[in-house]
Amino acid sequence: MSADQDGVVVYWRPGCPYCMKLRLRLRFTRLRYTEVNIWRDPEAAAYVRSVADGNETVPTVTVAGRAMVNPSKRQLMDAVVTHAPHLLDKAD
Repeated sequence: MSADQDGVVVYWRPGCPYCMKLRLRLRFTRLRYTEVNIWRDPEAAAYVRSVADGNETVPTVTVAGRAMVNPSKRQLMDAVVTHAPHLLDKAD
């Protein structure tokens, strides 16, 4: 699995408190994004390892193909404004 070059992808795994926190906060935004469980997708897990120094550190998020390891909601939204503002325009 490679990063979505135009959108936002949140790589997560069950039981991760940081993932739960970020995913919950994102649900209150109008941002459209894709969630990928790295325990169910070996290619996604390999991608996360490739951008997180060999670790399966989650949440890892890509914004227009740019990886961010364990970003805050603010960091993620700032990256969207900078690299993928079109995603905000298409929100409901």
